[in-house]
Amino acid sequence: MRVIGLAGWSGAGKTTLMARLLPELGARGVSVSTIKHAHHRFDIDTPGKDSWVHREAGARQVLVSSENRWALMTELRGAPEPGLRALLAQLSPVDLVVVEGFKRDRHPKIEVHRAANAKPWLHPEDPAIRAVASDIRPAGLPWASLDDIGAIAELALRHAAPLESW
Repeated sequence: MRVIGLAGWSGAGKTTLMARLLPELGARGVSVSTIKHAHHRFDIDTPGKDSWVHREAGARQVLVSSENRWALMTELRGAPEPGLRALLAQLSPVDLVVVEGFKRDRHPKIEVHRAANAKPWLHPEDPAIRAVASDIRPAGLPWASLDDIGAIAELALRHAAPLESW
């Protein structure tokens, strides 16, 4: 399995991008699962929530994680939140795992950035960011417009890496 992340500040459009990217990857014959990091308590598979959007968009498995629990449903009950590698080990094999969140981890990532969000870029401080999907072009990294899902899919496939490589 290869892994690529979508990392960005809240409000940048990561989940909206995920909902558009998953069908594009599926149409290319790529089997995809997702891991979503949550920063708070969450319920699983509520219509309109991120896990539901991921599943409806075509993910074969959806794993959601926060400091309180992670699911394909496991209550942590005070135990520490598992790291990304431990969570990836819970998934059945697919061609690609797209990770939403975990922006501080070392896996290869595409930064999702929206100028109107008025948040700083992540890539100057994170060498794991390999490309950017944004409404403005950054200097020095491969870029795709947030509206060009085909180009973002190309970036995801080009920059995804096997777990062993990072």
